Order: sequence, then structure tokens, then C-alpha cells
Amino acid sequence: MARSRSLSTTNRWRYINPAYYLKRPKRLAFLFIAFVCLSFFVWDRQTLVREHEVEVAQLNEAVLKLQNLLEESKNVKDALGEKSKFGGEDTDASKMVGIEDPISVQRREKVKGAMLHAWTSYEKYAWGKDELQPQSKNGVDSFGGLGATLIDSLDTLYIMGLDEQFQRAREWVANSLDFNKNYDASVFETTIRVVGGLLSTFDLSGDKIFLEKATDIANRLLPAWDTTSGIPFNIINLAHGNAHNPGWTGGDSILADSGTEQLEFIALSQRTGDPKYQQKVENVILQLNKTFPSDGLLPIYINPHKGTPSYSTITFGAMGDSFYEYLLKVWIQGNRTTAVKHYREMWETSMTGLLSLVRRTTPSSFAYIAEKMGSSLSDKMDELACFAPGMIALGASGYDRDNAQKFLSLAEELAWTCYNFYQSTPTKLAGENYFFRAGQDMSVGTSWNILRPETVESLFYLWRLTGNKTYQEWGWNIFEAFEKNSRIESGYVGLKDVNTGVKDNMMQSFFLAETLKYLYLLFSPTTVIPLDEWVFNTEAHPLRIVTRQGQGVINEASDEQHKPKLHSRKQGRFGHL
Repeated sequence: MARSRSLSTTNRWRYINPAYYLKRPKRLAFLFIAFVCLSFFVWDRQTLVREHEVEVAQLNEAVLKLQNLLEESKNVKDALGEKSKFGGEDTDASKMVGIEDPISVQRREKVKGAMLHAWTSYEKYAWGKDELQPQSKNGVDSFGGLGATLIDSLDTLYIMGLDEQFQRAREWVANSLDFNKNYDASVFETTIRVVGGLLSTFDLSGDKIFLEKATDIANRLLPAWDTTSGIPFNIINLAHGNAHNPGWTGGDSILADSGTEQLEFIALSQRTGDPKYQQKVENVILQLNKTFPSDGLLPIYINPHKGTPSYSTITFGAMGDSFYEYLLKVWIQGNRTTAVKHYREMWETSMTGLLSLVRRTTPSSFAYIAEKMGSSLSDKMDELACFAPGMIALGASGYDRDNAQKFLSLAEELAWTCYNFYQSTPTKLAGENYFFRAGQDMSVGTSWNILRPETVESLFYLWRLTGNKTYQEWGWNIFEAFEKNSRIESGYVGLKDVNTGVKDNMMQSFFLAETLKYLYLLFSPTTVIPLDEWVFNTEAHPLRIVTRQGQGVINEASDEQHKPKLHSRKQGRFGHL
């Protein structure tokens, strides 16, 4: 028995002796195959474990991001309220805070590329000049040599994160910008482009050089308000302070030119603590309110000596438009307090009057805003009046629920009409104005296009306020039409005729200040220039909302107030990639 156990043990040990397998090739092959299979199995398990660890890490990172997004969304929802402004469910725009649509990201980059092309062309061919003539590749001083395109572009460059371009422009402002010019400047154009552009850039960057320059030019404009009534003259010599009105108005001041400085000059008083700017522009509204008509519709000419309207056209287009816009926006700028309640009341009165001007075409029932002379209506609407859908949508939230929905619906109808101003031409770009005739819907009147922003401005507001991505699609179609018809090697040009596509030779400064900025924001997260913190002037320059209490001036010109809210370099200035 002992020998048997010893032999059995010996037989077992032979399986670990290599010589055993060398004499038996089949068993050697089987052992090799088993070893390979086992090795492959172990390697495969280890690979799966490593992949699993990577996936777990990625999931943990995603969970952390979602938690951050959820927290951000809750903060925004707290600011906006659980319901939308019109009493329905949360808008898509607010739901999607921080969660970007890849298509929107791609389109935003395309718009940024367009801005870079326009700006680079200006730098190359017209640096320091007011505007670029792209076809002849030279600059012209359309506004007295104030660097209008450069100043108009500052906040656009800043918002888009074009830092190198912004710094070069900033150096020009600091070292080369000079307002002491023997030039008769438009008070209106200089205010909305230059004062507005500089103040906006100050609010965004906190750089005091922009506030200093804004104060300088505003001081040169102030004598325009030294009239019997306080209604300003519309032209002033920047070097000598001599003010007057253009001869073609018969001595009258223009409504829009006299009632579209409030945002900028109120903001300047708030930033500097000096009340004189605010007092000048608010007195204009007080004077107009003394004889404000029951329908809130003022003619485009105002007597600067009496402060009363002169017999002339009533329009939401050229020379009337931004007066109504600023009634609403000063109310928003003051954070809707009782101190600015009279602006809102005047605006609502004007909206009642606007409803009386709304007509619809046949056969397609396009809504439009007619013009009025005396008791007669003219079936004409400027593309300039296409700011109105955005204005109406922005102001709808101040009404009760039923009226809010009524005005929002009207805004959407008017935006559809304005979009069709573009879609109805061979180039898909809108003409300057349109006429409406029974059975014929609309026909283009003045057929040029000078790169105007009003329609895309309204699309931006409607998208922000409703979350309806249709407005993004319409805006993208307009952008593509600009790219197809207006982009050339040395910048962007307007069209002499939207029917033939013949090009002009001017890149308007507002194309960079407004058109491209609104298109960029149309495809940006709602946290970029949020509408509860900023209000846009009529040249698309965002100014910070400052709560007003009483009628005094708030001095908020502290360093802390104007520190820009920047994110990490990777995120960009406003936290979007």
C-alpha cells in the first residue's frame, strides 16, 4: 500500500515535468491553447475594468456638471419666476440655460467669424475713420472723425471675446480719440453711437478710460438742450458748442432725435454722480408729457421753443421710432420702480395708439403698422419700424395676463411680416420700406439695403422671451443672405437694390454694433447679457440696469460696482464656450 501511494504521487508530479509534454505533442498543443485562452481572458477582464473606471470617472464628472447646471438653472428660475412672463410653462430658453445646442454653437461661431472679417477689414483699410468703404478700400469720416465704427464695435468685440482686437481699439481710444473738432455733429447719432458705445464698454470692462471719454463728449453735447422749452436742438458744433436744427425741418426738432438720449445721459449721471446729464434729458419727457395726446402718438416734428408738436407725420419708422422705444427702456433701466412709472404709463398710452395703426394685408393677412398724417393713414411701413415687435414683446410683461398675451401675439405677427420683408425679395434681403395694397400683400418701395439690424433685433427679443427656436431659424436665414450678397473680400457692403443685388460701397458702423451683435446673441445662452441685468440702447449697446428710488441720481460709480463679471479663460467672458 505504501508503494502504491508513492507511485501515485510520482504520477501526479510528472504533469509538471516539461519532458512529459515534449514526448506528447498533442498534450503540449492543448496546454499552449489553454494558456493563450486564459491569458486573453485575463487581459480582456483587465481592459474592461480599466474602461469601466474611465466611464465611471466620466459619469462622475457629468453628474457634477449637471449638478452645477441644475443649481444655475434654479438661480435663473428664481430670478425669472417659476412661470414664464406670460403665465405659461417655463420657456425653452430658460430650461436650456447652460445646455447648448451644437447647432447654435456652430452658428454663433460663424457670426463671430463674420465680425472678425468685418473688423479686420476696418483695421486694414479704415483704422480710426468713422466708416469703411469696402469696395474702394478706404475710410471716410461720416460723423466728423470720431472713430464711429471703432467705438460702435467695442462692446461687440468684448462680448465675443475678441481680446486682441479689443485691446488695440482700447489703445486707440486712450491715445488718439479727440472730440475737439470743428464739426456740426448730430446730437442723436453721437449720443447713441459714441456716448452709448463708451458707457457700455465701461459697464462691461470697468475700464475708466471709457467713462472719461463718454463724459468728455457728453459735455460737448449738453448746450444743445439750452432752449426755451428744454427740447434740444439736433445739431451742435463739437468745438464751439453752437447748436441749431437742420434747415429742412423748418426749424423744428425731430421727435426721435430729441427723445433718444435718456438712457445714455441717465446712465452717465449714475456712473459719475453728476445729475446735470439726467436733468437735461428727463426734462424733455416732462415737457412732452404736458401735452401728451390721448393716443400717445406724437408727430415727428417738435417746436423747440414752445415744446409742442408741429403738424407732421406720425410713424414708428424713421424720425419717430426710438422715442417710443426709450419710454419703455428707461422704465426697464430704472428697474420698473415708481420713480420711472410715468415712462411706462406714457409707453402704454402710445401702445394704445399703435393698435389703431395696425392693419392687415390681403390675401395673406400680414400685420403692419401704418403711418398717419392728420386723420389719414398711409399703408407704408419702414424696415426701421421692425424694431417694434421686439419692443412690444419686451414690454408685454408689464401688462396683466390678457393684455400681455394680446401684445405678445401682435409682436409675433409683426415679426412674421418683417421676416417676409426679407423673404419676398430675390436676394432675401429687405428693402428700406414697403407698401401694402389690397390683394397684393406687400411690395418693396425704396429698394436699397444698408445692413440694418431691426428685424434681427426683434427676433433676438422674441427668442429670449418665448424660447421659440423658429426665431433662430429666421435669423440664420437672414445671416446667410448677408453672407451671400453683402460679404466681399474687404468687408461687408449694402445693396443698392435688393431685387438685382447690385452692391454699394459702405459698411455701416451699426452692422458691427447691432446686426452682428444681435445675431451672435440670438445663438448664445441666455446668461450672456441677461435681460434682467442689462438694457440695450437703440444702437444695441447694453447698459446695466440700476434700481431708481425717488427722483434723485444714484451715484454708483464705485470701483466695486464696475468690476466686470468674468469667468475663466477657457469659458470665455460670459461663461459660454
